[in-house]
Amino acid sequence: MPLLQTDFAAYVSGMSKLEADILISGGGVAGLAAAAAFGTAGFKVIIVDPAPPITDETDQGADLRTTAFLQPAQAFLDRAGLWAKLEAHAAPLQIMRIVDASGQDSAQLTTADFDASDVSDKPFGWNLPNWLLRREMVSRLAELTNVTFLTGVGFASMVSRTAYALVTLTDGQQIRTQMVIGADGRASMVRRSAGIDVKTTRYGQKAITFAVTHDAPHDNISTEVHQQGGPFTLVPLPDHKGKPCSAVVWMDTGPQTTKHMALDDAAFAAAATTRSALVNGPLTLVSRRSVWPIISQVTAQMSGPRIALVAEAAHVMPPIGAQGLNMSLNDLNALLTLSLKHRDELGGKPMLDAYHKARHNDVRLRIKGIDALNRASMAGNPLIQDLRVAGIKTLYGATPVRRKLMQLGLGAQS
Repeated sequence: MPLLQTDFAAYVSGMSKLEADILISGGGVAGLAAAAAFGTAGFKVIIVDPAPPITDETDQGADLRTTAFLQPAQAFLDRAGLWAKLEAHAAPLQIMRIVDASGQDSAQLTTADFDASDVSDKPFGWNLPNWLLRREMVSRLAELTNVTFLTGVGFASMVSRTAYALVTLTDGQQIRTQMVIGADGRASMVRRSAGIDVKTTRYGQKAITFAVTHDAPHDNISTEVHQQGGPFTLVPLPDHKGKPCSAVVWMDTGPQTTKHMALDDAAFAAAATTRSALVNGPLTLVSRRSVWPIISQVTAQMSGPRIALVAEAAHVMPPIGAQGLNMSLNDLNALLTLSLKHRDELGGKPMLDAYHKARHNDVRLRIKGIDALNRASMAGNPLIQDLRVAGIKTLYGATPVRRKLMQLGLGAQS
């Protein structure tokens, strides 16, 4: 059984150093997935995080967002021994629907459906709650004797040597490792310690995340409703108490988000129903509401001496098109493949340079594309709204273009 222990000092008492092939900083979904994947591949892994993962949706601070895993991500989760634990809880996403509701009238809705059957015999992806992901990922780590998960302690600093890195943790203890994976979020301490620059774009937006039930079945359709301020996205979840259920991400300006959060549950559900353009009928709130700031962020480099940056330590983008965590798992898949290829020189410069080259250009292009989509969705200018409607019609009407967009969304190289 691996160690999952908050009293790290007790564990290392009497030891001068811990050693591992890989140290992972960050115990969020990306960090846990990395630990499972590299542990399953046979690497000795230590993962650290200052806080234990919250694995119950009723606990204070639980991450109530959901993640839609696209096909390549599902293959990676299977590679990490995770998919068998997650599949029974996942809601399939067969159709991605884009709705423009600029006209404020259901009769004026412009709709385009992108059906996975046009490009694959599988769904686009599968949706799962983030708190449940953490629960099942921690369960997977408990099966891996070569993975040690230490909570209550985090990454503080590191010194890179020719053949290894010496990492100092927040309690002063040290770990000798061949490679450090920074999976510690948009304010990454690993990135800061390496002096890697990051470019941040702020949109003046926030997102409210919550879950709803509705009378109309979602039919495994994920729907983005565009108006102004940002998209309103409904993503299928398994039924809740016998009723169709969806996770919602409601993006809007900061002032509007503050206004919506001040409403009581009934008034909030009514406002959400109006904003949804009634695509699934009246909505009933069945979870707490959480607020998240919307930014884009990309690093100048995704690697440094003995360091690989993944997930939000390397890139952040608005939650449009289910690209965020799927790009993160693409990072991990590329890094794992290179680690197996360069096992005798794990964390060396040739390997990490190859990782940066494999991922950075694709990351930058996808962030630019999501940035453009978000700005178009935010637009309140009638001319831009008309252009958005025309664009939806054009993309949906051109079959080769529609198929190419779906393939890119599923992770094909641009």
